[in-house]
Amino acid sequence: MKKQKSITYFRSSNFYLTAFLIAKGMILTEVDKTDPRRAQFVLVDAPEREALLDGFNFGGKEDQIARVDARDFIAAIKALKDKLYQDNSSV
Repeated sequence: MKKQKSITYFRSSNFYLTAFLIAKGMILTEVDKTDPRRAQFVLVDAPEREALLDGFNFGGKEDQIARVDARDFIAAIKALKDKLYQDNSSV
């Protein structure tokens, strides 16, 4: 019998971190607006997430993992804003 791999999720309320992760290829699954003061972005977790978080928080100018294409980052910001301000929170 084949064992199914369970999907894990990563949650963040940091808008720009989430945009960075999306620009780096992570997938947004939901915007949880349960708390009206602060939305939670839910992404499918990935093995490289920890390295991406380190790059985002501590990476310098020369750190390749911290670099992101500006067009991808802008597209991720626009998509997040669209999802954030929609009435329905599912992606």
